[in-house]
Amino acid sequence: MEKGDRVSEYLFAKMGPGDRGPKTTEDREAPVEYTGVKKWFVDNTLLVVTLAGVLSGIAVGFGLRPYHLGPDALMIISYPGELFMRLLKLMILPLVIASLIAGSASLNAKMSGKIALRTLSYFVLTSMFNAFFGVLLAVLVHPGESYLKENSGPAVVKRDHNILDSLLDIGRNIFPDNIVQAAFQQAHTVYVQPQTLFASNGTENGTEPALVRVIQYRSGTNTLGLVFFCLVFGSLLGTLGQKGQVVVDFFQAIFEVIMKMVAGVMWFTPVGVSSVIAGKILGVDNVAQVMSQLAWFIATVAIGVFLYQLIVMQLLYFIFLRRNPYKFYWGLSHAMLTASATASTAAALPITFRAMEGPLRIDARITRFVLPIGCNINMDGTALFLAIASVFICQMNNMHLGFAQLATIFLTSTATSLSSASVPSAAMVLLLVVLAAVDAPTQDVSLLFAVDWLVDRIRTTNNMLGDCYAAAIVEHLSKHELMACDAASMEPVATNGTLPTTTTDLDIGSSKKSLESDDIVIDMHLSNIDDKS
Repeated sequence: MEKGDRVSEYLFAKMGPGDRGPKTTEDREAPVEYTGVKKWFVDNTLLVVTLAGVLSGIAVGFGLRPYHLGPDALMIISYPGELFMRLLKLMILPLVIASLIAGSASLNAKMSGKIALRTLSYFVLTSMFNAFFGVLLAVLVHPGESYLKENSGPAVVKRDHNILDSLLDIGRNIFPDNIVQAAFQQAHTVYVQPQTLFASNGTENGTEPALVRVIQYRSGTNTLGLVFFCLVFGSLLGTLGQKGQVVVDFFQAIFEVIMKMVAGVMWFTPVGVSSVIAGKILGVDNVAQVMSQLAWFIATVAIGVFLYQLIVMQLLYFIFLRRNPYKFYWGLSHAMLTASATASTAAALPITFRAMEGPLRIDARITRFVLPIGCNINMDGTALFLAIASVFICQMNNMHLGFAQLATIFLTSTATSLSSASVPSAAMVLLLVVLAAVDAPTQDVSLLFAVDWLVDRIRTTNNMLGDCYAAAIVEHLSKHELMACDAASMEPVATNGTLPTTTTDLDIGSSKKSLESDDIVIDMHLSNIDDKS
């Protein structure tokens, strides 16, 4: 009996403090689990406060309109929203670069090519569908009336580039000649008067001077060029194996740091969103008159956006994945609210990443590959808007639209939407290209600027959701390749023609050795106890 007591005392002395269990009963208490409505509010806190920010922004905007605030007051109200937008845009560039390089490096080059082909095919097909759907809706609803032309702005005399210039500019931006310059400038075509040796008036003969094409650079991140460079860089980095792993880990660490920054910025969303919306409402002159004049146009765009969101997208998701699509749709509600409030898919990209890789559990290799590309190429809502707006302006000018004109609008809307920047009101510039393709007057575009602040927020949700649904569908179509990639990464690598011992065997061997050594120690102590007794 004395021997057994000594053994138990020895074993108890060898146990660390962490092996003795909790010191008090407080440590044994289970975490509080909420149920019902309280659980829903706890799980969706950010969504609730963001929605409250949207509603408060609308209330403040319309509530302060009767006071006719001056420009200084408007600037103060919009200032928190401006800071919020700057914070989000601050994280876009490092997030896109880190996610694309880390995502493409985790896949082999062949697999990256397959995923890229599926992604681009999905983006082009959905953009074509939205352009066709927009043309069909505009023809059926007929929102354009001739009396609206009296309210259009002055004629636009500036010559804008055509569809050919837009397509060529896409190629110039995909292949930048300076990767550093691509971070803050992008190439575009402009028409200028040619420089002559003699100063002469080009209109002295009664003719307009001939304009020539010139490639210039304007402010703005060339995201197409950065995406292309990062995809190629990451794909080749993945072929280096262990030699390039330190670089992959570096970009992976950058991505995780940015996402931690996003977690902090997200709590600033309600104030920022409320400020942005209130400032936009207060900055529009004669909201009621503009809404009444363009009510049918706004309604046509909204009908098209929500029909595509709530029916077409959900059908695509269900056909491919055979799961409940509205559960996936609900999981993106916070990112959708942020994209709508900021009118920018790129600004909502950090929050979209958090939703896709968090609650929705989409493979990180797919999200980091698809979302940055879709943020700059996939513009479903923009294609729909361009088609509806082009038909609307043609109807307003009593232009006959035959099959050839409608087909031209369909094709140019699809092509120009793929070159649209993910910034607010970028589609208004591209609308001039579509109108020029059917010889429609461009001066009437100024009428749409009065409501673009609202329509832009409606169509941006389609752009953001299109990227997310594309990632889910591409992940499902690529599941066999992903599993093969996982299996290949777990296989032992041959060194000098021999297979090394697996880590599992090494772990088991080491564990056996440790167990045996522990037994020896205990046996020695037990023998000492016997001798003393």
